[in-house]
Amino acid sequence: MIGPGDAAMLDVAIIGGGPAGSTAATLLAKAGRKVAVFERDHFPRFHIGESLLPFSMTALDRLGVLPKIEAAGFMPKHGAEIASGCGEREVRFYFKNGFQPQHDTAFQVVRSEFDKILLDHSAESGAVVHEGTAIDRLEFERDHVTLHPRGGEPISARYLLDCSGRNAMVGSHFDLRKVYPKLRKFAVYAHYDGVVMPTGIDGTLTRMVRARDHWFWLIPLSPTRTSVGVVMDTDRFKALGLSPEAALQQAFDELPVMRDRMAGATAVSKVYASGDYSYRSQRLSGDRWLLAGDAAGFIDPIFSSGVFLAILGGEKAADALGAALDDSRTRAGAFRRYGRDITGVMRIYLRFVEAWYRSEFVETLMAPREFFDVVPAVNAVLAGNLGNSFALRWRLWLFHAIVALQRVIPVSPRLALTPLRA
Repeated sequence: MIGPGDAAMLDVAIIGGGPAGSTAATLLAKAGRKVAVFERDHFPRFHIGESLLPFSMTALDRLGVLPKIEAAGFMPKHGAEIASGCGEREVRFYFKNGFQPQHDTAFQVVRSEFDKILLDHSAESGAVVHEGTAIDRLEFERDHVTLHPRGGEPISARYLLDCSGRNAMVGSHFDLRKVYPKLRKFAVYAHYDGVVMPTGIDGTLTRMVRARDHWFWLIPLSPTRTSVGVVMDTDRFKALGLSPEAALQQAFDELPVMRDRMAGATAVSKVYASGDYSYRSQRLSGDRWLLAGDAAGFIDPIFSSGVFLAILGGEKAADALGAALDDSRTRAGAFRRYGRDITGVMRIYLRFVEAWYRSEFVETLMAPREFFDVVPAVNAVLAGNLGNSFALRWRLWLFHAIVALQRVIPVSPRLALTPLRA
């Protein structure tokens, strides 16, 4: 490892080898930077968040890793379906129908395999990858950062990129974490074989079933295997007084549309649980550091934005760090732009996520009206469109205006979102 007195001081040290860290590492290494990744786990390892968005395909192509992902045999993803828990309505959004689409498809991935492909590609591109290496402590100096790995010698780097996920080492060091008070949620999930799913293109869609006070995801990972989870308020989960396994099964049993799909399914993984995961960092940059991926913040599993934001953050962080390494005088401006860009995209998704938990949003979304290309604009956001163009922004504004009107006047049919009694 590189010590603090070594003439070959790292240009960038990256904590975390997930999609954000590996994306940044590959781009920096390809640009000839001295970059190392420090990942506490050994890949492959289980991880949730298996659904990619089409707008990430451009970044994966830039990394040069897209052919490897295509060769891995992951299921193509053509869009998403949203269904009401009452069974009255369902609506499908195909990416090809989005506003100004760049790609028609993405992938449903097994994250243990997908993340390993990305991290191995970083090593093949010239980054030094240390798996099974936890960083215990950080020291920030005027012109470098010192990392103290567990059981190893200190490492020095001109800049640090923190992609350490919810651990958020830099965020914890500077006390940057801030929760979203309206998003205190709890997720319970597992992988299943034998879930009832459609065939053909519709069998590739990510499915979201919206009940009154909770919702389910169903993400097909192969023709036989599906990732299934339920999201509810943390307080509701605690009030149930059940184990995660029992809570998940009870959620299936209470909703006929889920009970029917899961009737012949068999769990092929343990049941995982995660709570109070929605947060953000109050700053995404400092003099010698940047945050990306879940270390910068995580909003919600809905709309599959997690991996998309991680890849986007890793890409833009690499560009900002490259500019700073080329000319230190540009660092402050490059880091500010990075923080502004990522925060702006997170704000777009936060608005959609908070709206998702209100019935008027779901009612509007499930009764789409074909005028002014509003539906394709919403579809574009679900595909990862950043909303940079005015043509997209005003259509999104119109959609949110319709949602606000729905709150007081039923422009769209009201939905019970709970099973209808006979």
